[in-house]
Amino acid sequence: MDATLKTHYDVVIVGAGQAGLSVSASLSARGINHVLLEKNTIAHSWRTQRWDSFCLVTPNWQCQLREFPYAGPEPEGFMPRDEIVSYIEAFADHIKAPVKTGIAVDLISKRDDGTFSLATKQGHISADAVVLAVSGYHKPNIPKAADLIPTSITQIHSSTYRSPDQMPPGSVLVVGSGQSGCQIAEDLHLAGRNVHLVVGSAPRCPRVYRGRDSVAWLADLGQYDLPVDQHPKKEGVRRQANHYLTGRDGGRDIDLRRFASEGMQLHGRLTGVGPDGILQFADDLRANLDNADNVYNGICGLIDKYIADNNLNAPEGLHYEPVWQPADYLSSLSLADAGITSIIWATGFQSDWSFVDLPIFDDSNYPIHVRGITPQKGLYLIGLPWLYTWGSGRFVGIARDAEHIAAHLVDNLTDNVATHSQDNATTSRATPRSLNAAE
Repeated sequence: MDATLKTHYDVVIVGAGQAGLSVSASLSARGINHVLLEKNTIAHSWRTQRWDSFCLVTPNWQCQLREFPYAGPEPEGFMPRDEIVSYIEAFADHIKAPVKTGIAVDLISKRDDGTFSLATKQGHISADAVVLAVSGYHKPNIPKAADLIPTSITQIHSSTYRSPDQMPPGSVLVVGSGQSGCQIAEDLHLAGRNVHLVVGSAPRCPRVYRGRDSVAWLADLGQYDLPVDQHPKKEGVRRQANHYLTGRDGGRDIDLRRFASEGMQLHGRLTGVGPDGILQFADDLRANLDNADNVYNGICGLIDKYIADNNLNAPEGLHYEPVWQPADYLSSLSLADAGITSIIWATGFQSDWSFVDLPIFDDSNYPIHVRGITPQKGLYLIGLPWLYTWGSGRFVGIARDAEHIAAHLVDNLTDNVATHSQDNATTSRATPRSLNAAE
């Protein structure tokens, strides 16, 4: 056992990103003995899985960690990667988070006495409660089609992309048009690289509409507070791609049609890779672009209605009109003929919950929970997209989720102590562990 670790904690939080730290802050406010186990470093994903020009897509004023809101000079701005890391590190210092870095949890299981066992390379730890604050983005998702790409082509996942200079000379194919794919395609495009972009079904959102950032309007509309069980798509919304836009250079729309008019080459969904690097595409480019624009204009319509219903004084706004339309359907493309020398797979991540040996998963291996509370007493989740609301996966909603989980957790620990105390009165067992602050 590592000398810096105790053999037992009331609560172990696995992961020390903004989600785990938020739970830590709520537990410390209640005087609960706990530790955060982080296999890498604080804010590791922000630090290592974002490109050089990365910045938030939501305004800085939405950074609302517990009693630690953004306090910089640009509340309407968008923090770049290194400032995000600094913000999270400063929060950890502010709450004096009991973080142990470099400690990976290899397996979580239940012991006969009802406590949890956590296996680490530094030894085994037990806990009365465990909070999994590890998001759901565990392993890069690279399609099997990548195995069919000629070995002469450089292939990377979006999580390892850093800058256009990283890519070899030649055209670059970006597969995926979610937030990361669109922003990376823009990064390459602005650097003068010839870009091919495979366009999927991700929706888009206006950056500024009728005089305000759309995030501010959506916040006023209550969109970030809408519980998942009241969303029209219910839990299905958890599988929906995020809207693409950017906070780069002060924030702006991402308009793939405009990029196409400037030379970026757009393709429908990638359906396969044939012999000698022949890519095959679905005939859905026009539909995907139209659907993204329909979502964009639907958001504009929601804002229009809100302004009218509340008699607000706001400048007029224009709904989006396409500036470019696809020509004939291109069913296939030769990597060699197109001069494509590298591929960036912006195809998201897969979850890997294999380290949790507990019956909390549904048939699709998604953890079953209600607002972060699992069917396994004492086991909690935080930081997942739409854990409770749209804000759950963002800085704006994580404190609320943490408070809810901490309150439930404390009640659960209190119930356990009361039960143990009753047992002690009849069996002379040892006094139960204290719920007071960390020793």
